[in-house]
Amino acid sequence: MRIVLTLFLFFHGLLHFLGFVRAFAIGSMAEFTKEFSKPVGLLWLLTGLLFVLSALMILFRKEGWHWFVFMAAIVSQFLILTVWADAKYGTIANVMLLIVAIVGLGTERFENGYKKDVVSAMESATLFDERITENDLSHLPFPVQNNLRYVGVLGKPRVYNFKIRFEGAMRDKGKDWFQFTSEQYNFIASPARLFFMKAKVKGLPTAGYHAYKRRHVGMLIKLLSLFPVVNIDSQELFATETVTFFNDLCLFAPAALIDDRIVWEAIDDISAKATFTTNGTSISAILHFNQKGQLVNFVSEDRISVSEMTTFPFSTPIKNYKNVNGYKLPTYGEAIWHYPDGEFIYGRFNLKSVEYNVTELQ
Repeated sequence: MRIVLTLFLFFHGLLHFLGFVRAFAIGSMAEFTKEFSKPVGLLWLLTGLLFVLSALMILFRKEGWHWFVFMAAIVSQFLILTVWADAKYGTIANVMLLIVAIVGLGTERFENGYKKDVVSAMESATLFDERITENDLSHLPFPVQNNLRYVGVLGKPRVYNFKIRFEGAMRDKGKDWFQFTSEQYNFIASPARLFFMKAKVKGLPTAGYHAYKRRHVGMLIKLLSLFPVVNIDSQELFATETVTFFNDLCLFAPAALIDDRIVWEAIDDISAKATFTTNGTSISAILHFNQKGQLVNFVSEDRISVSEMTTFPFSTPIKNYKNVNGYKLPTYGEAIWHYPDGEFIYGRFNLKSVEYNVTELQ
């Protein structure tokens, strides 16, 4: 989409150069029946350059491109009105570009709220270069120790925060799948999970921000990044999002499982129960492993399905382990509700990257 928009802006800008060519009599210009003064020709040139500059800003992911598109489209439309018979169809392009700019501006402002929260959490976090040893694993049940050795945490730093990027698909019950990309930052000491998602729902750009921090839980989803379609701010969901936070630790930051807030209970050689307590709330989950030491499933009964506002068993089977940033991690997982009438897979996640102990917004 970014490439298509870049090319559209670039060629729309080049068309405006024709007005400059007409004004300065550079060759024969049958496209325009009206004569232009040289100052007007320069304005056509400037407008074309604004469109080309906007295209380059989008191509190189520079913020503020919307304002250049606004200016270029408005001036362009003024020029089109002066030669309506020759250039009236350019109005369609300008209207489309104004809509794109408005949506882009809404997305940037929405995402900047998420980024502000990330920066705030990062500024209050403290990092130490403390390495994990065998002694750190000694109190853990055998399957958890086996998993941490398999993943490769020994000799590596403790994890204080991490950033994850996903691609995948999600759906609500009774609705179609939609594709999404996401990034999130998790902070361990003062538990926080800041998750920002971009998607297309029924072909329309949609953005969502889930914020879990300091006993606050918020979920805001905006169509076109402008119109809220889901807006939840409920302490009732704090335990639910604590499960999600702990799930992230187990799957993608197992080095963070060496934590006094986690109470472990051995079940057998390939499963263990964990109870995680934070801010006066305790949640539990059963972790299932295979003989290699790979975590293969995470099951909890402490999570509320938002559509029903009722707890149901929740699981995240995972597979396709690969070396990711120095750790053996699963790169594919599913999120499943176990309803009385059967399993419902509502999320499919492909891991794109994980970074640990991040010191600045990226």
